[in-house]
Amino acid sequence: MTSPLLEIRDLNMHFPVKGGMFSRTKNYVKAVNGVNLTVNQGETLGIVGESGCGKSTLARTILGLLKPTSGDILFEGESILTYNHKQMHQLRRDIQMVFQDPFTSLNPRMKAGDIIAAPLKAYRITDHLERRVLELMDLVGLKADDYHKLPHQFSGGQRQRIGIARALALNPKLMVLDEPVSALDVSVQAQVINLLEDLQKELGLTYVFIAHDLSVIKHIADKVAVMYLGKVMEISDSESFYKDAQHPYTNALLSAIPLPDPEKEKVRQRIMLKGELPSPSNPPTGCVFHTRCPFATEACKKDVPVLKATDGDNRHLVSCFYPMNAENKQLVENK
Repeated sequence: MTSPLLEIRDLNMHFPVKGGMFSRTKNYVKAVNGVNLTVNQGETLGIVGESGCGKSTLARTILGLLKPTSGDILFEGESILTYNHKQMHQLRRDIQMVFQDPFTSLNPRMKAGDIIAAPLKAYRITDHLERRVLELMDLVGLKADDYHKLPHQFSGGQRQRIGIARALALNPKLMVLDEPVSALDVSVQAQVINLLEDLQKELGLTYVFIAHDLSVIKHIADKVAVMYLGKVMEISDSESFYKDAQHPYTNALLSAIPLPDPEKEKVRQRIMLKGELPSPSNPPTGCVFHTRCPFATEACKKDVPVLKATDGDNRHLVSCFYPMNAENKQLVENK
């Protein structure tokens, strides 16, 4: 077997909370707390969870924009945390990002063609520059006439296409997409997702796709990881994930996805979680989800569950003392 393109090992990103007269560290916000993930070449890893669970912090750490508190990040088998400035500069050609907001991520005073050309100029790849930009625009479904337009002259979906073209300019191996369709209309979301799938097949790209909407992840991800308060609660291949999710938190998220059949949607019982998401600066002891879990016991309040396999080939991992089966899923739905 070939080694993963991206491997995250026991990654922690803790931000100090300072206060008092001398700005001493009083506490830490554990935005990413002991995360382990792998992404293979040509694969799409979907990362989902509520706002504040650590998804975007994880993305910035992968890109090297944040230096983690501890742990390691390997790209093509090498630890990027040991890279010097020159090595990081080279790495940024291989790892690119598409941002959530397609308007604020673009310079409003730059023309579309110049925005797409910016990475090429930064790396002094200026031979046949305009032709390369036009190729990228055509690749993402933009017209040649769009070259000299400003961002405000485009729709939200078109602006996101500019962001995707900019990310593709340096022929990256890995693209981190931080909720790239959450700011778009539903019909436009489908167009952008279809574009990303086509680009992946054509260019052999690898994606880390961050979202809070499991219905979006379902259409693009090969593997899904669910985060809660900085921790991975469950990770599985997409097929097993949507058919046999086993963590109570995952099942609550899945029950919130609207069904296309109005009659089934009308009679379906959703799993309602009680309480608010706890503060990452003061997470619960034991299992971080126990304050909202319908199956929590005293053991859940004291001990931290380990992410472990629930199948024979280690493709489905769950961090829970009481993984859900068909029987207790029915009990929750009938409450």
